Amino acid sequence: MVGPSNARLIPILALAILVAHVIAVAIGETVLTLSQWSQAFADPLSGPAVVLWQVRAPRAVCALVVGAALGLAGAVMQGLLRNPLAEPGVLGVSATAALAAASAIVLGLAVVPGAVEISALLGAAGAGALLILFASHVRSPEALILFGVALSSFAGAATALIFNLSPSPIASAEVMSWLLGSVQNRSWIDVAWIVPSLVLAGWLAHLSAPGLRMLALGDETAATSGLSMGHLRLLALMASVIAAGAAVAVAGVIGFVGLAAPHLVRTLVRGDPGRLLVPSAMAGGLILVLADLLARITPTDQELKLGVFTALVGAPLFGLIAWRAAREWRS
Repeated sequence: MVGPSNARLIPILALAILVAHVIAVAIGETVLTLSQWSQAFADPLSGPAVVLWQVRAPRAVCALVVGAALGLAGAVMQGLLRNPLAEPGVLGVSATAALAAASAIVLGLAVVPGAVEISALLGAAGAGALLILFASHVRSPEALILFGVALSSFAGAATALIFNLSPSPIASAEVMSWLLGSVQNRSWIDVAWIVPSLVLAGWLAHLSAPGLRMLALGDETAATSGLSMGHLRLLALMASVIAAGAAVAVAGVIGFVGLAAPHLVRTLVRGDPGRLLVPSAMAGGLILVLADLLARITPTDQELKLGVFTALVGAPLFGLIAWRAAREWRS
């Protein structure tokens, strides 16, 4: 997944991520003095140290890992479906994971540590099983997209029904907060939840990279390549499902990051779907760290939810990409 272009791009993205993290940890609602900064480094049990290393730092790292998972899922989906508008929400994985998480909250399982996260992962796994079953019988990328849209619509409607019938206003508020997406109040435990899933998804995506390259050359070329395209498609689908499901499990529904990240770096890797994976993950992490920082420092009475903020910025971008894609299709 690392090529000549990536050898320059990846260090640049890594430096940008490091700078963004330093800023995200340094800036917050509580302004620290120089003496408090010194205390934070000298005494790990002091108040400033708790603010920096137990509140801001895990939040920033969580945003990075969630964004990386969404960026990776978006790159894999766009390569698998050969569609520039594909992103984790297209195939219904995010919506199904959100449905499972909302069900767990309404059933009162939120008091059990990890229950909501596990429910979201199981929901994503269920969607993945349906998608894999469908893909094993229907090879057309267009048909898979339509099935994913139908699955997403059904899961969204079921989530709205759960929200509507929720007997508790508190549970309704928790469901709404989950659906809006956020990394607020996340801890190192949440980081530990998603990192293994991201590593597994990255490994599966790496194994599927040759298939994504062949698909970019067309179905006929892929069919004559000698590669087991069915197996490689399965690996790609599993990678995107695991990455998107883990992101939803930790941060709720956050849209447009998986769409935007691959487009920001695609031209820099000359459109190679295999070399796009790592830069897309890094770009997705960088986008979400910056978006969370902006959501925190925006002067509002209540902190903006991260999913709302990314939607406000991402929706115009989605429209621009759709317009450009439509012009290419017409030509």
